[in-house]
Amino acid sequence: MLIRIAQQEDIETLFEIRTSVVENHQSRQEIADLGITAASVAEMLKTDCRAWLAELDAQTAGFSIANKTEKTIFGMFVRPNFEGRGVGRHLMERAENWLWSNHIDEISLLTGNDPNLRAYGFYLHLGWMPMQVEPDGPFKGEMKFIKRR
Repeated sequence: MLIRIAQQEDIETLFEIRTSVVENHQSRQEIADLGITAASVAEMLKTDCRAWLAELDAQTAGFSIANKTEKTIFGMFVRPNFEGRGVGRHLMERAENWLWSNHIDEISLLTGNDPNLRAYGFYLHLGWMPMQVEPDGPFKGEMKFIKRR
């Protein structure tokens, strides 16, 4: 498996991966309604964010993206045909280590607030702690997880 830093020319691939997932699926329009567009991602990658792409079997398998200003892992998604092969774990490790390297001692992420979701259990398995349900805003009802170094 190759993990590499995503570049501006990879932005469309990030959206392809994001819209390919089954659990927590969102269409391109639903993502845009949250303010996440190719232009906003391009700006994020120029400033305080970094994204990584995982390549497996000569295909892009997944990505993660982290924001050091907000001290958060903004997203991590794996194409369905690559699930269960360690892609997510490697992508999370890369994002976490980048945040730790920026002298951040506590990081967060948001995910669906349903313990039956695979993502919820995945984050627990990686040592993340559920803290609170987001009370309002575009991510109302999502569970905030934290992890401390």
